Amino acid sequence: MTAEIESLVLEHLRAIRSDLADLKREVTGNSVQLSAVGQQLAGLTAAVYASKSDVDDLKRRMNRVERRLELTDTQ
Repeated sequence: MTAEIESLVLEHLRAIRSDLADLKREVTGNSVQLSAVGQQLAGLTAAVYASKSDVDDLKRRMNRVERRLELTDTQ
């Protein structure tokens, strides 16, 4: 190969290496963001199930109170 062609090939290889480095940084950033979203989703899921459990407890208590006070409909 001539020096001019070698220089051109090296220039293209450097550009490719630079693009790959940019992509690697971008993928790493996306991985961090995805991990954060996963943690937030886990927290929200736990909060929803905790709230559902609280509501279920309140329903059971209200049913008990209604039965004791004989307020339930007889259908």
